Amino acid sequence: MKGYVFHGPGQSAWEEVPDPEIREPGDVIVRVDAVTICGTDLHILKGDVPEVRPGTVLGHEAVGEVVEAGADVRTVRPGDRVLVSCITACGRCRFCREGVYGQCRGGGGWILGHLVDGTQAEYVRVPFADLSVYPLPGALANEDAVLLADIFPTAYEVGVLNGRVRPGDTVVVVGAGPVGLAAIATARLFGPERVVAVDLASSRLQAAKEFGADAVADASEGPEQLVEDLTGELGADVVIEAVGVPETFELCTRVVRPGGHVANVGVHGAPSTLHLEDLWIKNVTITTGLVDTHSTPTLLRMAAAGRLPTRRLVSHTFPLDRMQEGYDVFANAAETGALKVALGVPQHEVVPVHPAV
Repeated sequence: MKGYVFHGPGQSAWEEVPDPEIREPGDVIVRVDAVTICGTDLHILKGDVPEVRPGTVLGHEAVGEVVEAGADVRTVRPGDRVLVSCITACGRCRFCREGVYGQCRGGGGWILGHLVDGTQAEYVRVPFADLSVYPLPGALANEDAVLLADIFPTAYEVGVLNGRVRPGDTVVVVGAGPVGLAAIATARLFGPERVVAVDLASSRLQAAKEFGADAVADASEGPEQLVEDLTGELGADVVIEAVGVPETFELCTRVVRPGGHVANVGVHGAPSTLHLEDLWIKNVTITTGLVDTHSTPTLLRMAAAGRLPTRRLVSHTFPLDRMQEGYDVFANAAETGALKVALGVPQHEVVPVHPAV
């Protein structure tokens, strides 16, 4: 088969790789029908994630069909259409028993496209399938479902839930890329008074308005003043960092109010300064996190019911064999206007859902 292989910082290719095989009785092999490219994949290509060994197939998000299942798999079988989660869970270790699957110590966690071959290929082996793949409802098309493998659970869990968004809050989302837009959409589920989006790209600020932002600010033009004006100089109740660079993290700590929450979602490849000389007195809570995907079943139901703006995030689609072109478009989002790039996405018959009479 073919897959998109990491060969070291700045080096990658769509090339022949060995077919995956069942190695453990809890494994499944999934034929990949749709994948997408994540900002974390770009961090890997830059060398920001040194644990990824050259020769690894990248990718941790997919939709496809189970073609083979190990002897211990109980929740899916060959022929089932499934979502492949970005997080794999053994289900037995202390963290998995607490629902903190991202920190799995039994061989799971974020392993696809990180510690083992990932999903940006024609087929993928998924360990611990009973807790790591999800049968898909017929009402959910591939373009919608693939966004529930990572960005929506990440934005919702690491951003909105960790940030403790509540009714009446002012929420500032710094970074209006795909995860930031998903954070805006899911923050609105909790009834905040306003959501403010901050970004450098005018196209992404426009997208933020379409996803529910009440106000937008250019990051280069002092968004601190806008937040002060909107909140009577109190600051934001919740600030979600969705970029992953020192400047945006430090901006978040400047615009949060006393007693507020900063929820870091971005993947950081360089140190950031934590200004405790200013923050020690402000009762600020700062959270970090890797997604656990405990919310995936809930988000799947909401997406199937049309409650999440999933499809609107897909700005470009390509066949799988144009993976490099997809990467080029996604990596140059400021010029291409890319939000989320989906590859494969063959047509799937969508079964309409009719409300009960």
